[in-house]
Amino acid sequence: MKFKQKISGLLTVILVASCATNPFTGSQTMALVSNDQLFPTSFQQYNQVLAENKVISGTSQSEMIKRVGQRIAVSAERWLNANGYQGYLDGYKWEYNLIESEQVNAWCMPGGKIAFYTGILPIAENETAIAAIMGHEVAHALANHGQQRMSAAYIQQGIALAGNVLIEDNQTRDIFNQSYGIGSQVGVMLPFSRSHETEADKIGLILMAVAGYNPEEAANLWRRMDANSGGQAPPEFLSTHPANASRIENLTNLVPQANSEAKKFGVTDYRPLGKY
Repeated sequence: MKFKQKISGLLTVILVASCATNPFTGSQTMALVSNDQLFPTSFQQYNQVLAENKVISGTSQSEMIKRVGQRIAVSAERWLNANGYQGYLDGYKWEYNLIESEQVNAWCMPGGKIAFYTGILPIAENETAIAAIMGHEVAHALANHGQQRMSAAYIQQGIALAGNVLIEDNQTRDIFNQSYGIGSQVGVMLPFSRSHETEADKIGLILMAVAGYNPEEAANLWRRMDANSGGQAPPEFLSTHPANASRIENLTNLVPQANSEAKKFGVTDYRPLGKY
């Protein structure tokens, strides 16, 4: 049996046996690692991050992070329940913390553990932009993007290992390792990551709108993010994220859909920006 046929057969078995459903797209996704395995590790890592950093509490900004986070979590539950995914959030243990750091960053771990760094607040400028960031990060967790990335990495490593075992000729093996390393990263893993970012933008826009925040502010946020970067970004095809211009255009085009989703939940007016 040829090498490609062997690998193709192995992948087919793995993917058929290890799939989950993305509730926002209805598509099947890779799930070589279950949430039952991911969540405990995620919670442990989150607690370690909190222990190793200065967590801000009792301030208007830290309270805002918690307030927005709770609203986005409620929005997610409402949307999931309305679309036939009751119980989807079982096992989630929502937590929202503001960490003192100059990093322009925020993230949500599998299972609902969220961190915002103070460095992102000046660029956000207002509570609605915080909701856009929160919605995006929560969307990564809800769509099981961490689970998918881990699964993809396992497959990437598995194919590399299989190639080294099955290819007997040293020169051919060296060529395979060089071409596969670059090809799988640029041609598969990076586009995979960019697709997750685009998907999280779309889901996050819906979540913030259902939570009562104007989705139009998401594009404005990314205009400020773009200005803050000073144009220092790798070409899109070498990046884990879409180019800022692509992202801004996509977010702008998705606003009508987010507005439409919000109306299904009785949301027709949005909260003020809430500058802080």
